[in-house]
Amino acid sequence: MSKAFDQADTLAINTIRMLAVDATAKANSGHPGMPMGMAAVAHVLWSRHLKHNPANPHWVDRDRFVLSAGHGSMLIYALLHLHGYNLPLEELKNFRQWGSKTPGHPEYGHTEGVETTTGPLGQGIATATGFAMGEAIMAGRFGKELVSHRTWVIASDGDVQEGVSHEAGSLAGHLKLANLKVLYDDNHISIEGDTQLAFSEDVLKRYEAYGWHTLRVADANDLEALDKAMAEAEAETTRPTIIAVRSHIGYGSPLQDNAKVHGSAIPADMIVKTKEFFKWPQEPTFYIPEEAKKRCLESVEKGKKAEADWNVQRDAYAKANADKFKQFQQALAKELPADLESKLPTFPADEKGLATRQASGKTINAIAKEVPFFYGGSADLAGSNDTLIDKGGDFEAGNYLGRIFHFGIREHGMAAALNGMALHGGVIPFGATFLMFNDYMKPAYRLAHLMGVQSIFVYTHDSIGQGEDGPTHQPVETLAAMRATPNGCVLRPGDSGEVPYAWLAALQRKNAPTALVFSRQAMPTFDRTKFAPASGTLKGAYTLSEAKGGKPQVILMGTGSELQLCVKAQEMLEKEGVAARVVSFPSWELFAAQPAAYQNEVLPPAVTARVAVEAATSFGWQRWTGSKGRFVTLERFGASAPGGVALKNLGFTPEAVVKAAKESMAG
Repeated sequence: MSKAFDQADTLAINTIRMLAVDATAKANSGHPGMPMGMAAVAHVLWSRHLKHNPANPHWVDRDRFVLSAGHGSMLIYALLHLHGYNLPLEELKNFRQWGSKTPGHPEYGHTEGVETTTGPLGQGIATATGFAMGEAIMAGRFGKELVSHRTWVIASDGDVQEGVSHEAGSLAGHLKLANLKVLYDDNHISIEGDTQLAFSEDVLKRYEAYGWHTLRVADANDLEALDKAMAEAEAETTRPTIIAVRSHIGYGSPLQDNAKVHGSAIPADMIVKTKEFFKWPQEPTFYIPEEAKKRCLESVEKGKKAEADWNVQRDAYAKANADKFKQFQQALAKELPADLESKLPTFPADEKGLATRQASGKTINAIAKEVPFFYGGSADLAGSNDTLIDKGGDFEAGNYLGRIFHFGIREHGMAAALNGMALHGGVIPFGATFLMFNDYMKPAYRLAHLMGVQSIFVYTHDSIGQGEDGPTHQPVETLAAMRATPNGCVLRPGDSGEVPYAWLAALQRKNAPTALVFSRQAMPTFDRTKFAPASGTLKGAYTLSEAKGGKPQVILMGTGSELQLCVKAQEMLEKEGVAARVVSFPSWELFAAQPAAYQNEVLPPAVTARVAVEAATSFGWQRWTGSKGRFVTLERFGASAPGGVALKNLGFTPEAVVKAAKESMAG
């Protein structure tokens, strides 16, 4: 039986509210309404149900807390400060200011104790599905002695309206992720006013249809009811739980239940009345009663004890299961085998060759044999993407040991889940779809880059070579957008030999995402006894075929299926007495990270005649071609026809490359 709530709890709850009021007022920016309405919910969770250790925010078996309603960021900042995390009060006073640890929306890696970046609505609740999948994987592999925690989420009306939450909620229910617990802030208000303007469904019935356990608390300030509902959620072990909590945005202020308190600071005269309502001193601002602080800081000792108890279990486990515990440590460290490169497949020279998606499929299976924490799947396109792991087993309810994810036709939910698993730790996850559908997952794809997590995005059917499906399925602008995303790495291999190294690059990027882009159609596999080693892929660009005499007059740069056009054009130019160098350019980002000396070796500044060849828009290539460069690219949408026909008719021929080379040389 839980101990009764008392005055210290009430003070702690009101402290959270007033910190949100004062911080947003000082910044003249922010969202005070949500923290005011959900303060009691958050306090009950953090003080009684969340397993966490403020002294060690990175403890492996902690519960994960996700504030999906990231606009209410002062809620988590107040909690972190009050519960003894490394977030001084001065940082709360600098809310939303340059260089502070309290940005407008919580950011992973920026503020200690923030588990994931949440800003775009729906991302937090969807990422939480990945957290829950990560826990299920690790618990399945190593047992509840080492891994037994939950993911708690506070989500808003906006979160459950956004489409990605539908994808993730459906997936979580299907997988029966019982370790996922959502507290839904049912305050009936969004920016435009009452949610009834655009939102009238019964959310709990929707989640019940997904296969979730549903509960309702009628009053967000009823501490006993909240405590009981959270305990019931904890006891549910067969399905995820959502608790709809009827709250009041801006509770206690003159703007209670008014959309104006959603995204703006409370005016000064109304702050006076708000503090009067809570019997709170008008001065000083950022006032924290000693009794409130003391109650919240009980989490410190509770957390230390929880981790100490876990350490005892861990040590006993390590003694009894030395090999398995070593695997546990390797998974958490993402420790790759030292000889992994030697275990990757090689592909013999072949004029007909393979589609790079097929080479990727063979590489995936080679990696899976060597890296047991390598998991992945597809958004219902496994056969087309070539992502199945031989004998990997399906990851599904009742079998969290399966290594093959079936995300269904949920590209956006897939991307968010990958981020959650990567953040959780112990898993290197990949997810696949057609390149065209990067647009369907862009918010989560972007957040992977913003957070710097090792989500691996696999894209196939990468160009107009996709063929008969036509322009709706032929991405021409997508690569440019992906390459424009900071902290990214896009790899588009030019033959099967480059594919294993593209995968190796992705595995080595432990603190950043990678996009691997593969062809639908077969293309030649180069004879590496005649061409440079494919290991050059790891440097982003390399001289694949040197000009005769070693002094090029023109440089031909290609990626993907268009690299072969550069090789053929080189032969044609040499017959005319023109010395051309072919540079394979699978990754701009990896090449840009190389020393200037290497970049100048591959692209000598003196050679200003350059041609970029890619079945996509030319946008961005100017960085590498320079002012005299020419392009064999595509400045229009594609067309429905067999892939080879579409490529030829849209100008992707060796002759077109030769013509562009001569034009570039002419200046």
